[in-house]
Amino acid sequence: MPANLPPQYFEKEKELKKAKTPQERIAIIEELLAIVPKHKGTEKLQALLKTKIAKLKIQGQKSSAGARHTATFQVEKTGAGQVIVIGSPNTGKSSLIKALTNAHPEIGNYPFTTRLPSPAMMPYENIQIQLVDMPPITQDYFEFWQAELIKGADAILLVLDLSLPDPAEDILTLLAKLEEKRIGLFPQEHPIPPDKQQFMKKTMIIANKCDHPRTEENLEKIKSFIDPGFTPISISIFKENTLEYLRKQIYILLDVIRVYSKIPGKKVDHSDPFVFKKGSSLMDMAKAVHKDFAQKLKYARIWGKNKYQGQKVNRSYILEDEDIIELHL
Repeated sequence: MPANLPPQYFEKEKELKKAKTPQERIAIIEELLAIVPKHKGTEKLQALLKTKIAKLKIQGQKSSAGARHTATFQVEKTGAGQVIVIGSPNTGKSSLIKALTNAHPEIGNYPFTTRLPSPAMMPYENIQIQLVDMPPITQDYFEFWQAELIKGADAILLVLDLSLPDPAEDILTLLAKLEEKRIGLFPQEHPIPPDKQQFMKKTMIIANKCDHPRTEENLEKIKSFIDPGFTPISISIFKENTLEYLRKQIYILLDVIRVYSKIPGKKVDHSDPFVFKKGSSLMDMAKAVHKDFAQKLKYARIWGKNKYQGQKVNRSYILEDEDIIELHL
């Protein structure tokens, strides 16, 4: 039986010849494996590609063992928080990030278009939030460095595809692969138990492509396979109202506040707020402005919602969203 390989396969083969590292070769071969039609005529080719992946992984492990530092991918955190975007192949992660940010990630209608972590900045009112597009997670592909990036993130967006015949398979695969790396997903409203040994991450589930006819049916299927604490957010990149709602929910997911510094006698600048985790104190604000303020601070005056404007507060005051703070030495 002939293999009948599509043109994308041969284009991707050309990239394989240019790849320099085992990690790059593995990512491309994984793409080739995903492109290959699954029938009897391609069984030998599938086996060959899987063998190559296994050999390259061994080669990569040997190289890492011989090096002083293990090669990995890192993404420096910037903005108000770092949110990692994960999902199965072709769920629309890259298209979603393009719609939410000013970035232009590579987008294709074949698996593994994203091979490396791709950060982009999402504007929300007067702050920027970092979204990181990740290579898709599959039964055969979930690298150590992917897990490490997820563990270090502030929050997770898990993107599911409402156009699939049955999204349950994707959910089960994703949860199983994350559990292998001791990563647990928690809804926004659920407190993470301090005694948990796993890496628990605040997570939002995105039900993408809500303009598809299967939306209602597949939403019910998704809800039956996830923790009842999760409420999937249905969105479409073609519906701006769903994207605007999602931007706000991502901000809420980060559990942060914006605080403005005011110089005595001057107007406040609302374009460049300080960003803190909820529960931060006036002393955290003072340290962020300058170390001298933290050491010499006598008191502060505060303007904000539901407050006596300009009232004095002491060092232990807990900051609230959109407080205006005037520090006095």
